[in-house]
Amino acid sequence: MQYVFYVSDGTAITAEVFGHAVLSQFPIPFEQVTIPFVGSLDKARQVRLRIDECAVQSGVRPLLFHTIVDPAVREQVLQANAHAHDFLNTFVTPLEQQLGIKAEARSHRTHGMENTALYDERIEAVNFALSNDDGTSTREYDEADIILIGVSRCGKTPTSLYLALQFGIRAANYPFIAQDMHDLTLPLPLKANRHKLFGLTIAPDRLCDIRNQRRANSQYAALAQCELELGRVERLFRQEAIPFLDTTSHSVEEISAKILERTGLRRQLR
Repeated sequence: MQYVFYVSDGTAITAEVFGHAVLSQFPIPFEQVTIPFVGSLDKARQVRLRIDECAVQSGVRPLLFHTIVDPAVREQVLQANAHAHDFLNTFVTPLEQQLGIKAEARSHRTHGMENTALYDERIEAVNFALSNDDGTSTREYDEADIILIGVSRCGKTPTSLYLALQFGIRAANYPFIAQDMHDLTLPLPLKANRHKLFGLTIAPDRLCDIRNQRRANSQYAALAQCELELGRVERLFRQEAIPFLDTTSHSVEEISAKILERTGLRRQLR
């Protein structure tokens, strides 16, 4: 088994993101271990021993992706029997030369509370998404940056929350349900904010699978019902010239990126 360690004196999110991106190119299984907040020599020694133990047990040197600012802590971890990859210094050293500025090494800068105003903005965006989820309230639609619409279980809620948490975008979402299908039109709150609307759709068989996980063998999850709802909602999107996206084969990260690309919404976080 090929072990992979993500080690950081912060959250380890940066090491994980970089590492996952690189390893996704290799079609083999990995046993992945994340160890955040390695900020002392004692913790660094514990990490080194754990990596060495895995090397002995597996017979294969682990991969080590790290983002550690403190040189002493970093050197202690690097004594481990592993193939090490330093994401920070790989880019920092050449950037210092290109910018003519010496980097100021400090932990917890990327995912910490360095800018409280931006952090508060992101939390407010998350609260907005929660308060305006699934059409529970339409009173704040004037404050929304975007309103996602579509049938139930097509990805509106997770996308709204991801846009809020990752980019500070105030995203509301509104579902079209079975009772709407007889005479499907845009309700007044959506008409009043028509320029903010973005539709999500999905393949009927995929929607059927998702709904069956929620309400197995129900009319709500029946393939015929999924086909009917999706057909009528997509027709509404076309009639009203509402941009929409098929989410069937896309992750929430990909859906969000495609929405930002097509709408031109500004990413609020810096």
